[in-house]
Amino acid sequence: MLNAPPPPEFGQPLPITASPEALALLAYRRSASAATLAEPGPDPTQLDDLLRLATRVPDHGKLAPWRFILLQESKAAFGSRLLEIAQRRADAEKAIAALGKFHPAPLAIALVSHVTPAHKIPEWEQVLSAGAAAFALLLGAQAMGFGANWISDWYSGDSEVAALLGLGPTERLAGFIYVGTATAAPLERARPELPAVVRRWTP
Repeated sequence: MLNAPPPPEFGQPLPITASPEALALLAYRRSASAATLAEPGPDPTQLDDLLRLATRVPDHGKLAPWRFILLQESKAAFGSRLLEIAQRRADAEKAIAALGKFHPAPLAIALVSHVTPAHKIPEWEQVLSAGAAAFALLLGAQAMGFGANWISDWYSGDSEVAALLGLGPTERLAGFIYVGTATAAPLERARPELPAVVRRWTP
């Protein structure tokens, strides 16, 4: 498993250079099935690297409109609390079944979207930055040789779960990033053809 390079110093020039390795990573990026994620997960140094890389996303206004809650040693205990909440829901059977995605991975990162209201930076841009942080976690994990999956199931939008995690009134869960060693290679899925999603504007 690879470790990330040391972080640059503030004000250090960062030349833009071609990176075939990065292009290959993007070309073959694929979320691993949450059910296939097992030990080992990132070690402490790799986890610090992964989180540091995720903070390098576009962030208009330098607001850092996201934070990370780690579920690793405490993951089983948190899962038990999720089960209690699921059992109280009107759709309890479905909610309990959805927790099957939560249990296998050795690491879950709860990604919190933290919005500063009434700010000159629009709320939408702050939320988009949190989405970019999620994608950076997925890319960073795969670059280290791990499998990862971004899950936003019922427990990402449940008020009891938000309270359990200590979310504030201007915060919401952007989802959970599961990270571990993939025990089965993910298969390529259908991708949109470019003509379906791209057009050139003409006056």
